[in-house]
Amino acid sequence: MSRAGGGWSYTIVWPDGSVDEEADGFLRTYEGKGTQKTYAYYLVDHLRWRVREGLATESVSLLDLFRYLGAVGARVSMPFGEVWRPPPKRPYGSSALQVLASCLKGFYLHQCALRGVNGDLRKALEVRRLPTQVDRDRSLLGHVMTSMPANPLAPRRRPQRRHPKMLPEGTRADLAPVVNTARDAMVVTWLSDTSMRIGGLTGLHLVDLHLREGAQCGDCKSPHVHVCHRWDNANRAAAKIKPDWRLVDGVITGGEIYRASPAMVSSYFKYMTSEYAVHAAGHGMLLIQLAGPKRGEPWSADAARGMLRRAGRRADLPGRIKPQAFRHQFTNDVMDAADGDPLVAKAAGNWASAQMVDEVYGHPDLHSPKFDAALRTVWGEQ
Repeated sequence: MSRAGGGWSYTIVWPDGSVDEEADGFLRTYEGKGTQKTYAYYLVDHLRWRVREGLATESVSLLDLFRYLGAVGARVSMPFGEVWRPPPKRPYGSSALQVLASCLKGFYLHQCALRGVNGDLRKALEVRRLPTQVDRDRSLLGHVMTSMPANPLAPRRRPQRRHPKMLPEGTRADLAPVVNTARDAMVVTWLSDTSMRIGGLTGLHLVDLHLREGAQCGDCKSPHVHVCHRWDNANRAAAKIKPDWRLVDGVITGGEIYRASPAMVSSYFKYMTSEYAVHAAGHGMLLIQLAGPKRGEPWSADAARGMLRRAGRRADLPGRIKPQAFRHQFTNDVMDAADGDPLVAKAAGNWASAQMVDEVYGHPDLHSPKFDAALRTVWGEQ
């Protein structure tokens, strides 16, 4: 549903159009947040399964929830019946199962507390665990913590993959000759030279761009971009991170700030003086559609993903080219150039934690003279 103040709200309705009051009451607690959309899509799938099984909030048990998790892809030590997501649907992955477990726990605790039903399920979900050292470090008074809330539905976390999926070797150079427009070339350049997410890039407005030295915002002396979270973008693109920002006398301050390279500035002016000047519809957003009945209207994040996928095929690159891989590649390259300093990579990529950057992207150069000398010393060679 489109909101009067901009943005979108999500709820769940029955086939006859009536609102599911249980789901609606739970989803309203996330009004104005991206979590509402995510939980709505997970929850509607669970409610359909619950109807097939003949269950209700008053009668569902913890074992029933484990059966559902097994039916959608979790590893459970019990029979769970018929698979709920048959091909061509794919079972949920580890991250999706973590989100689903949080959604189910929140939904049923909300219903049990609000309506005073199914005390056994509420008791089973309200379990606690001992805090870890990471929990204590994240809390202001972590040294006095005695317990933490736990989710019995959450699958066991697998060890974090140390090296995320990077771009194929030479991706940027291979994509340059096969993209069809100045807009597409600008997207490849901006993704390559920053760690910007695709939602933030397609949600940019012209006012967010300070592509000159000494901009009036005072946030950064070099050319830079402000990625600001907005709910009312016409293309429904929104930045994932939501730091405060404001517009004062036509100048944007705050938001996520990304430094702009000379190549980014050059690709921007080439796009603006050619395709944007001809087709822009006056909405003030940066990326626009260049063909079709909605020419000149804002370009969506899904359309940008499709462009990268098709360009990757034309360039005969292995695998699917995804925007997230540019983010990983940029951080990895910054780490290499900064001699493995995670603080530099954290600041350049707007990551939340230098420790996470070091754990995921920090690795020795297996071809460096230092690495080779260390091995030869251990081997007893000169």
